[in-house]
Amino acid sequence: MSQPILDDSNGATDLSMAGGARGEALRFQEPVKLKGRKRFLQSLQRISSSPSLARMGRVPSSNYRTGGKASMSCVSLASSSSAYGQTYGNPSQSSVSFSTAPTSVVTTPGPDTQTSDFKSRIRIIGQNVPGQTVTMPLTAPLPPEVRTGPKEAQPQNSSEVIAINGDYFTKPVLEVALERKPRNIDFWGEMPDEIKVHIFRFLKPWEIVRCSAVSKSWHKMCFDGQLWTNIDTHEYYRDIPSASLVRIMTAAGPFVRDLNLRGCAQLWERWTTHGQAISDACQNLEYFSLEGCRIDRCSIHSFLRDNTRLVHINFCGVQSITNSELRTIAHRCPQLEFLNVSWCTHVDTKGLHKIVQNCSKLKELKASETRGWTEKDFILDIFKRNTLERLVVAHSDIDDEALQLLFQGSKPKIDPLTDKAIVPPRRFRHLNFSRCNLLTDKGIKCLSHNVPQLAGLQVSHIISLTDDAFQHLFEETPLLTHLDMEEIDDITNSTLQNLAQSPCAPILQHLNISYCENLGDTGMLPLIKNCGSLRTVDMDNTRVSDLVLTEAAAQVRERDQQRITPFAAPLDCKGNVPRIPPKVALHLTVYDCQNVTWTGIREIMSRNTEPNRLLIISLKCFYGYQDTVNEHMKRVRVGRLESAMRLERKWAEYMIATEEAGVGGAGARRRRRRAREAAMVHADEEEGGPRGGRRRARSGGCVVM
Repeated sequence: MSQPILDDSNGATDLSMAGGARGEALRFQEPVKLKGRKRFLQSLQRISSSPSLARMGRVPSSNYRTGGKASMSCVSLASSSSAYGQTYGNPSQSSVSFSTAPTSVVTTPGPDTQTSDFKSRIRIIGQNVPGQTVTMPLTAPLPPEVRTGPKEAQPQNSSEVIAINGDYFTKPVLEVALERKPRNIDFWGEMPDEIKVHIFRFLKPWEIVRCSAVSKSWHKMCFDGQLWTNIDTHEYYRDIPSASLVRIMTAAGPFVRDLNLRGCAQLWERWTTHGQAISDACQNLEYFSLEGCRIDRCSIHSFLRDNTRLVHINFCGVQSITNSELRTIAHRCPQLEFLNVSWCTHVDTKGLHKIVQNCSKLKELKASETRGWTEKDFILDIFKRNTLERLVVAHSDIDDEALQLLFQGSKPKIDPLTDKAIVPPRRFRHLNFSRCNLLTDKGIKCLSHNVPQLAGLQVSHIISLTDDAFQHLFEETPLLTHLDMEEIDDITNSTLQNLAQSPCAPILQHLNISYCENLGDTGMLPLIKNCGSLRTVDMDNTRVSDLVLTEAAAQVRERDQQRITPFAAPLDCKGNVPRIPPKVALHLTVYDCQNVTWTGIREIMSRNTEPNRLLIISLKCFYGYQDTVNEHMKRVRVGRLESAMRLERKWAEYMIATEEAGVGGAGARRRRRRAREAAMVHADEEEGGPRGGRRRARSGGCVVM
């Protein structure tokens, strides 16, 4: 049995029937105002019975206890004799239901009170229906927003059907499904830091510095050390301020492996104030370059002392480098493989001797403009180590005796049959002895039979060399690809002929014979024919003529016809084969060659405009022809072959008219007029052709100018 919630002994109005008919009008009296606990309980009843709770779209809690003690009673009691007995339950049982009039008050039902059907809308909470086995709930559930419980028991979607609790003031409510608002996603904020760093790596260094001004978070991300493992400033050292560069090096110091500060002269004042901080931060360097920088010796010592894993060091042109720094390198950097101290005026072979003794892995040594290369102990240590692959001693004091010690050692055994020194072959691959004026043919001959892996040789500006120095050298160097013999006055065409017949001719790629005034077509023609891999030929100020240019054009044309296409080019959207831009296969330099005329230049231009050419020739010639050659090359590279052919034809007409104008005799005035007209037509064509069929107006100009 249910317990009454409110006791009506205090004068509550009894709304039960007085014994009259069921339809008789009821007499209402003003209810007595309750006080204290009873008034509080009445307020709770009205709150829980409010229709606003049903409109909130909540379902009863599935884990809330309904069979125990009531936590909040929600009782709606009335007399069974009320004339306002219309309910929202079963219509067949509406005659015995309770009144739903808003003026009804709380009362305590008697034992003879009839209840409505248990399926009706309004029920008495906490009372069992006679004759039914169903036990009515003793409590009404709390709203979900004020109850505690597992999240799974709460409704997940506002569009679900709402079960409205049956109480006194509840009315049916039209449920409107609420649309879920789209969630605003912060892609950048929710993105992992690793992906952000990967995105920033696609930017240039100066672009990353500019992005650092967007926000504090971007500033922190832009100076993350993971972005600056490789700091190479040779492309932007003029655009980046010294403060930003110092900030990058100090923030990314532990991550930096490659630090190239080539040309950063703006750091001169920063080294004195931040040099120690930079060296303390950058202690994991492997590649370090200060080429062309102004830096104090203390900062250099700090870098060399703290970085013991240095493999590559470039101090080219740093005037503060001395033998003391080289001794520090020798003791602190045993893994060194590359060292460049060229043009360091305070360095000599005494410091380099320590490097050679302690750095057993040294492979490349560049020491141009250094002194002391006549010391026998130093040269013999290099010979015994036999680890060097590249040696650059241009403009040094090395002589024939030192060169003989370098390649043959001291007192080697001589083969009586071949008269050659019996020594292990040297590992040198690139040698640079340019401007070493103490060398003669005797020293260069020592290279023969001792450097079988030699690929590059530079002996330019050694005026004492002759053909005898290279007679056997080319035969013993089958891997030679680079040869520089610039400004050697005494060599003749026989040297080029020997080079054309040597084993290295098919793989020779770069040749420089500029200012060798004794060389001409006799030596260059067989060289052009036999050296099919040539990429660069510098022969300015020589005696070559148009025949060499014609032969070079023919060889490149033959090379283009023999090319093998590795794969078929994909078709474009229209089903056509896309055009492949031509590639420069040979660079020729022939300016200041007296025997080269415009006919040889035209031959090169004509070959370049042939259809379906993928290999062409780049030409550097007389400055009066160079503008036309450049414009012609530009049109060929973009595929405007007809325009390039028209430019070539107009230029040829202009050159012919100019030559005819210089001939005296009858008709000289007419020939000069034709030359002027041809010059105007050629000038218009060189500027892109006449616009709209009309040439631009030209004034005669000042006679003096």
